[in-house]
Amino acid sequence: MITTDDWVQTLGAGTLLAIAAGAVAVLLFLIIKLRVHAFLALVLVSLLTAFATGIPSGDVIPTLTEGFGSTLGAVALLVGLGAMLGRLIEVSGGAQALTDALINKFGEEKAPLALGIASLIFGFPIFFDAGFVVMLPILFTVARRLGGGVLRYGIPVAGAFSVMHIFVPPHPGPVAATELLGADVGLVILLALVVAIPTWYLTSYLFGLWVGKKIVLPVPDILMGGPKAEHDEDPPSALTVIGLLLLPLLMIFANTGLDTARAAGWVDGDAEWFTLARALGSTPVALLATVLVASYVLGTRRGRGADVVEKLIDSALGPVCAIILITGAGGMFGAVLRASGVGDALSDALGDMGLPVIVAAYIVAAALRIAQGSATVALITAAGLVQPAVFLGDFNSVELAAIVLALAAGSVTASHVNDSGFWLVGRFLGMDVKTTLKTWTVMQTAIGLMGFGLASAIFAIA
Repeated sequence: MITTDDWVQTLGAGTLLAIAAGAVAVLLFLIIKLRVHAFLALVLVSLLTAFATGIPSGDVIPTLTEGFGSTLGAVALLVGLGAMLGRLIEVSGGAQALTDALINKFGEEKAPLALGIASLIFGFPIFFDAGFVVMLPILFTVARRLGGGVLRYGIPVAGAFSVMHIFVPPHPGPVAATELLGADVGLVILLALVVAIPTWYLTSYLFGLWVGKKIVLPVPDILMGGPKAEHDEDPPSALTVIGLLLLPLLMIFANTGLDTARAAGWVDGDAEWFTLARALGSTPVALLATVLVASYVLGTRRGRGADVVEKLIDSALGPVCAIILITGAGGMFGAVLRASGVGDALSDALGDMGLPVIVAAYIVAAALRIAQGSATVALITAAGLVQPAVFLGDFNSVELAAIVLALAAGSVTASHVNDSGFWLVGRFLGMDVKTTLKTWTVMQTAIGLMGFGLASAIFAIA
């Protein structure tokens, strides 16, 4: 991130951590008390933090723009394409058709459970951001149909994608940690599901039902093009919508299978056909293909002209621009904290604590997550820090898998304003910062604590 290779951070760990804590406090004050727009507040605090931590003046702006750009590179394509798909499904009446099918199958009382289970399945191969955005039109339509506010349905869905993304391979964090610690990936997947599913049920589904009663928020109109959007009188079938939602799932799942085959040595990872197939199965390409198919299936084939479909897709982008920018700025803030050495200082301070390996794994990962925001960075960095202790110990395969899960649990703990996911979920569900802290942050912390508890239990009985 820093372009000056020979720059060395001279501030102590205590000073860096104090600056980071002060930056978070200032950011919350600007947004909550002074009502400064979140995007402006994040950019301002990122700039001030870069200078305060001693990042060379010539590298401050490159650090900010690279952090912003790298986050947008991961998020903007997924959110933009997901919003287009959501707009087509919403306006065609497809979301309503699938909602009716879900309610008829599971009943109104079980609708949040049905949405959550569907999200757990979609979340196996699909990254958090993409899966969450693709599910939004269904989530919003169910919430409008049944009432009770958006959080009753949104928290179980967001939590489902979160637990799958952080605990279960083939997502990048647990895969990297598994490889670093030499754990068996198949065993990690099995035990990750044992941890993730009950953790989701208690911390996301039941919590979502409870908090949805305490905080009743209206359903956002962000994917509708306004509250007066007109739907087709003859909507597509629920099976058509399910097929469209499964298309990116299958493409990404095939991509994951190819990578697994490469890691196992079954195929040549340098072969031209392999790299081409991996590119075609990547998440952005899968979503692009799905949007193109949906444009025909839900648009052209149903009598809409190309100009109408183009306007529908274009109308999806305006409402999500603010979310994309705020999410990018959240990534910028986290990147500044990483570039300043906050994470490294914290790692050094925690490295010699003399705790049991599985406890140290959780604490180090959680501290890194809180300090710099990115769950994947926290998980991979913490795995590298505990790797020497793991290699020196005599751990069996189940214990190794449990340590990977403890690292994952730590890395999901206490998502707050330096995490781009905090802004993505908060803004899409129509929450202000204070409400996002009360809901999303609490849920993520509960996921981390329960996940660590289950991982520790597995470790103890191994």
